[in-house]
Amino acid sequence: MPTPKKGARLGGSPAHQKLILSNLAVSLIENRALTTTEAKAKLLQPYFEKLVTKAKRGDIHSRRIVAKKIHSKDAVYMLFDEIVPAMDSERQGGYTRLIRVGNRKGDNAPLMRIELVMEKVEKKAVVAAAEKTAKAASSKVEAEEVAEETTEVEEATADAEEATTEAEEATAEAAADADEAEEAAEADEK
Repeated sequence: MPTPKKGARLGGSPAHQKLILSNLAVSLIENRALTTTEAKAKLLQPYFEKLVTKAKRGDIHSRRIVAKKIHSKDAVYMLFDEIVPAMDSERQGGYTRLIRVGNRKGDNAPLMRIELVMEKVEKKAVVAAAEKTAKAASSKVEAEEVAEETTEVEEATADAEEATTEAEEATAEAAADADEAEEAAEADEK
């Protein structure tokens, strides 16, 4: 047998608390957002998240289980056929968001707004940073490959320059030898 909740209940009795949560869930489904007291919002969040998890399965059995907890057929239809398909399929929980609104004017009770999260799942900054690092590492590898190719091209260019220099020196020597030969020939003629 499950252990009963300790402390005060929302409505006084367990049956009344179940009805309050059921009615809050119906209001949340119909309006997509709801402002209520902090205690009710904090109890409604896990209750509603379990309903959405069941609705994501989408089969008849899960529809019947949800219909046991929510007594509005329209709300069950909206949950299964409108809300869950509109939600991001990658989301594995966190279907609702709690936002503190302030205090109620009459009795100063703390209020919270609970709303459905319909946005797409975005990766956390840590994951995004890791992906950037991986991308930078892969680009670094590519840069190293380009640098190696550049080094090879520079070495080939240097080799070609050396060969050109040697050829120019050989040409200069040959020209000097030819000049000397011409001078020697002219000297022989005189």
